[in-house]
Amino acid sequence: MSVNLDPSAPPLFADVAGDIDVSFEFFPPKTEKMEETLWESIQTLSPLNPRFVSVTYGAGGTTRERTHNTVARIARETSIAAAAHLTCVEATRVEIDAVAEEYWAAGVRHIVALRGDPPRAGEKYATHPGGYENAADLVAGLRKLHPFEISVAAYPECHPDSPDAAHDLDNLKRKIDAGANRAITQFFFEADTFLRFRDAAAGAGIDAEIVPGIMPVMSFAAVQKMSAMCGTDVPAWMARLFEGLDDRPAARQLVAATLAAELCRNLYAGGVRQFHFYTLNRAELSYAICHLLGVRPTAGAKSVAA
Repeated sequence: MSVNLDPSAPPLFADVAGDIDVSFEFFPPKTEKMEETLWESIQTLSPLNPRFVSVTYGAGGTTRERTHNTVARIARETSIAAAAHLTCVEATRVEIDAVAEEYWAAGVRHIVALRGDPPRAGEKYATHPGGYENAADLVAGLRKLHPFEISVAAYPECHPDSPDAAHDLDNLKRKIDAGANRAITQFFFEADTFLRFRDAAAGAGIDAEIVPGIMPVMSFAAVQKMSAMCGTDVPAWMARLFEGLDDRPAARQLVAATLAAELCRNLYAGGVRQFHFYTLNRAELSYAICHLLGVRPTAGAKSVAA
């Protein structure tokens, strides 16, 4: 089958004006070397003036201290708004409220409120005795503590624990109605997946901002594994494009940046102006994609302290 292309059409990114907002997600480092990589990444991305950067929280609170230390350091040493992930897993309301209070005391004003995954793979989620029942309950609890900015998760291809898409949208609406400011989606690989979900959410009465989560592919095998766990479809064409690149990291990175940038460009054409990048603590892919989208370092942007 032939593909009709206009040879006189402008380059793919020629008409992207840079009129977008970006945010970046990191995970707390386990070692001194990983911490060095993380801070190099923050230093690289901070001049792009992100709306915020978020730091993940391990299952069952396993990274609680490291998450807090990382978020607090970002709040203390940079001009970037730092967002801390917080989950309902393996903790009582009192314990979770205490963590939220610690964040507030550290100057953190943004929480990514999540139900969280079971601490042991394969187990079914269960509410902790005396804990928050779900993310909507957590959002309502945070609203009683301080005027946090609150982001929640959304699932364009339906959360694995949801029986159907209607139930999933109803759960998202409960989180927004409880006081969340925005939803950030699970990663996906085709623009129509997000655009259909955005329209369905609007049809369900959800009027909060829904930000697409973008996952540049650093390891195709790792992406396949993560996708299987969270119900994300990996199109067959992706496997073909990454085939033969396992031992060619530089070529793989070029392909990954091209695909993620094209996804963002198609979303931009669909009216999207906010993007959240899952960086996996590596800056170059996200930086390249932002560059193609017209995002440039802000004049006078502060550098991160080493």
